[in-house]
Amino acid sequence: MTEISEANAPVGKTVGAPRRSGGRAARTAARSAPLPTDMRPIKAGMSGGRYKPLTDEDMARIHEAALRALEEIGLCDAPQSGIDYMVAAGAIYGDDKRLRFPRALVMEMLGKAQKALTLHGRDPQYDLNLSGTRVHYGTAGAAVHVVDVHGRNYRESTVQDLHDAAKIVQQMDNIHFLQRPMVCRDIPDNREMDLNTIYGCCAGTKKHVGVSFTEPDFVDDALEMLHMIAGGEDKWRERPFVSNSNCFVVPPMKFATESCLVMEKCIAGGMPVLLLSAGQAGATAPAPIAGAIVQAVAECLAGVVYVNSISPGYPAIFGTWPFVSDLRTGAMSGGSGEQALLTAGCAQMHQFYGLPGGAAAGIADAKLPDMQAGWEQMASNVMAGLSGLNMVYEAAGMHASLLGFCMESLVLGDDLIGQALRCVRGIEVNDETLGFQTMHDVCLKGPGHYLGSDQTLGLMQTEYVYPNTANRMSPKEWEEKGKPDLLTNATKRKEDILSKPSEASFDPLTDAAIRKRFKIHLKG
Repeated sequence: MTEISEANAPVGKTVGAPRRSGGRAARTAARSAPLPTDMRPIKAGMSGGRYKPLTDEDMARIHEAALRALEEIGLCDAPQSGIDYMVAAGAIYGDDKRLRFPRALVMEMLGKAQKALTLHGRDPQYDLNLSGTRVHYGTAGAAVHVVDVHGRNYRESTVQDLHDAAKIVQQMDNIHFLQRPMVCRDIPDNREMDLNTIYGCCAGTKKHVGVSFTEPDFVDDALEMLHMIAGGEDKWRERPFVSNSNCFVVPPMKFATESCLVMEKCIAGGMPVLLLSAGQAGATAPAPIAGAIVQAVAECLAGVVYVNSISPGYPAIFGTWPFVSDLRTGAMSGGSGEQALLTAGCAQMHQFYGLPGGAAAGIADAKLPDMQAGWEQMASNVMAGLSGLNMVYEAAGMHASLLGFCMESLVLGDDLIGQALRCVRGIEVNDETLGFQTMHDVCLKGPGHYLGSDQTLGLMQTEYVYPNTANRMSPKEWEEKGKPDLLTNATKRKEDILSKPSEASFDPLTDAAIRKRFKIHLKG
């Protein structure tokens, strides 16, 4: 953090506040030291909800359209076990092999659904309270490439890359959870890939982790590994620190049979589930933004019925994730303004139902962390936070419309999300912040500026957020420092983190037991 110098003082004025003991360097060092968590200006779980692109009437109409879709269209391709659960609860299985959901059934299951839940970290300090309009930012996606920013090319992602991303997330204050952002392309066996995904993520961070499973048969082994990491099944069930990101539907309006069976196994094993509907507007969802939200809401309401017919009140996240198409080409455009609106509208629908919800934001269509990536990532992240979205997935690191993941962008994303969180926090208005007495003293008794006032110095850290990698130097200072740029700073911070052992590594006995039981591809 750079203090304001005399060169920046108002014309005709001097930064004349008396020097405080310790000198400038000591004061700067003190203000640059990490703040205690309770004093930080931004933190996980601050409440948003100030931005509302949908009116109350809009939400009521979307709700009504979703109920009609469930009653008249319904969904097909549920596994027999799911059909049995939902029919027993009151769904209607037609001759056309589609399940239809009377609105009374949907409303009944909404009444049973868990309205607030905690996603646990392996360390309780990283627990996430998903209630109301509390906002949390994290990663997600299934990128198959890693972005090499200096070579300006893409290569296939590996389990080591996934572990490295987890290590970086562990050090990012403003990235609150890690959902698997990359596929381990160096592990061709799907069972081994799923198990190594859990190992790589959990060995890299103690924050909450989200993973997917390729087949239902892989869940049992995954749970066994998680019991070993937790120290027993009872401890796992008490604090499940991994959730299942489950694409239980294949839009439009079809259940994903295998994923539904995965979900049933995860519920039996005590793993929270993300009910993820990821239609693409203009392709697998209606092209109008409102219509895309209607379909996503309908599909996720079917998921609410499914989950609560198995286990009433089971922890599930309402995961409306509609994406946007560039209708000129049909390609996904996750960095668009339309995507930002979709996500914000979905956040309002989560609140309409009083359910913990998640959606996608922060995606860049840009191939590199450049100016395009900056505006794409910031627009949707800010709007998602202001709308009060509980879980903002894919908020950092994602490029090329989810095809590429960038470590430097993950580091830069921490700064970007920090600014978004400051917007979420909003403006506190009280007698102290109105500042009349300070204004009175400065203007009538003081030097005519606020640079040295007790109020200014006292609020430097608790009211303002300062970036770690972004550059706020004057041109002169920037030139004297060798003209550093964002990528240089981000790469340096990335390399510093990756040069050190992981803070989340398992104890040697647990690690040895896991490696004996499972084929772990990461080097010990």
